Amino acid sequence: MQLIVNGKAMTITSMRVDALLRELEYEGTHYAVAVNYRVLPRARWNETELRDGDKVEILTPRQGG
Repeated sequence: MQLIVNGKAMTITSMRVDALLRELEYEGTHYAVAVNYRVLPRARWNETELRDGDKVEILTPRQGG
């Protein structure tokens, strides 16, 4: 399946958001995920299915000032 992840076209095998994070080797718990510009609550990551052409943004907090 083809997705746009953080602005880059990717071919992935994952069918859900939680599986996508594992496939892309994201570790830890401090992420925000948006699919097609809608931020998903963490509780819905394991039930949100991905579709060919979806745009996914995976955001991590940054410290700065």
